[in-house]
Amino acid sequence: MKTFKEMVRREFRLFFANKTLLSVMIFAPIIYAVLIGFVYKEGKVTELPVIVVDQDNSPLSNRLIDMIEDSEKLHVQQVKRENTGTQQELLNSQAVLVVTIPERFEADILQKRYPEVNTFINTANLLTANMASQGIQSVLGTFSAGMEIQGLMKKGVPQAATQYEPFKSNYIRLFNPTGNYFTFMWPAVLAVVLQQVLLLAFAVSFASELQSRTFQTELMSYTRNSALAIFVKALPIWLLTVGVLGFYYVMHGVFHAPMPVSLQPFIITTSLFVLAITFMGVLFSVLIPDALKATQVLMMFSTPAFLIGGFSWPLSSMPQGVQFIANLIPLTPFLNAHKILLIEQGDLQNVLPFIKHLGIQIAAYGVLAIAALQYKMKVWSKVETEVVNG
Repeated sequence: MKTFKEMVRREFRLFFANKTLLSVMIFAPIIYAVLIGFVYKEGKVTELPVIVVDQDNSPLSNRLIDMIEDSEKLHVQQVKRENTGTQQELLNSQAVLVVTIPERFEADILQKRYPEVNTFINTANLLTANMASQGIQSVLGTFSAGMEIQGLMKKGVPQAATQYEPFKSNYIRLFNPTGNYFTFMWPAVLAVVLQQVLLLAFAVSFASELQSRTFQTELMSYTRNSALAIFVKALPIWLLTVGVLGFYYVMHGVFHAPMPVSLQPFIITTSLFVLAITFMGVLFSVLIPDALKATQVLMMFSTPAFLIGGFSWPLSSMPQGVQFIANLIPLTPFLNAHKILLIEQGDLQNVLPFIKHLGIQIAAYGVLAIAALQYKMKVWSKVETEVVNG
């Protein structure tokens, strides 16, 4: 027991002596949580700039322009009469849409000639392009239906609206009804940051000791049990992680982010996530006895984790090789479970496949990490014995 306490005391001393690592673990989650929180605070994009080329300048074309301006997503930045130099103005003003209303627009509508309104979408940014596209489709659809109903009513057709719409269709958005981008993105970014700082911490855990040779001169003088060595080495990092998670929880309340219905599933999945990262980081730290190289290798795996993890782009749409790599990273099952628990308000039963996935990672990385470290200890013990007997 005395030896265990001395080991723990030593690890805390080493951990807090590494000011760079300590600063990253404390300040990176705080900075990213606050910074990204304010970036996505509004949750949705409104008043996207639109250029309207009105070649008709009639009461109906002006009504259409007013409807575009009234849309929450769109803002008429400029109205032109001639369709010249429009593409250059689109670039200069960073407008998302150009809506062209043709000549004789009103006359053709009244004479049932069905004029064409062309919409040119700036797809350089797909997010704003999709939002603007939804907005203009809604406006043009409403305007077109309104004109058709108005025409039927002028002809004296009874119940024109009912005849034009033989059935009503209702679109009900679930889980994120307002399409809030903050709700979707912010919690996921926090998980990415947590994985990064934990992998960084565990990458240097044993690699720095092996590099400085304190592994055999100090650590092995306390214990030659690899599982115990990993536990003690991880203890200060785990305790600081609890503080980081507590801060994340507080920031969810500050930014009005979605909160889990029950904390139990969230605690289980997060604990498994941290444990999987622990064994993965320790494994690479033992196999690569150079702190810088171990960090670089783990960051190479971790950096694209969000993109290939299936959170924002379906994993099934990726090549098999990419899917294989994604399934090796703890962030992949955790983010998918996180989305179900936080955004979809699911329960533990809904995330069982991802819990099993994390369990497999823990078992695989855990066995490999313990075996690799035990092998290192055995090798150094043999060397030590040979030196003594030498």
